[in-house]
Amino acid sequence: MNELNDRIRAKLEDLRGMLQADGGDLEVIDIEGKVVHLRLRGACGCCPHAMMTLKSGVERVLREEIDPEIVVERVM
Repeated sequence: MNELNDRIRAKLEDLRGMLQADGGDLEVIDIEGKVVHLRLRGACGCCPHAMMTLKSGVERVLREEIDPEIVVERVM
């Protein structure tokens, strides 16, 4: 793994705690360069706000703290 991949995975582990506190979770399916493929699980998986959680939450944090070109894609 490269440094970017490691930094993304470490930050996602931090974010998982917040999702788990609300009964949800996320699973990293794949990281291809700056595209992160995630699956929301638990309460987050069926939440009507799931895309907002990914884009306004997870993606925003990754862009602000790691790289502004990161894109998060949801895997069903």
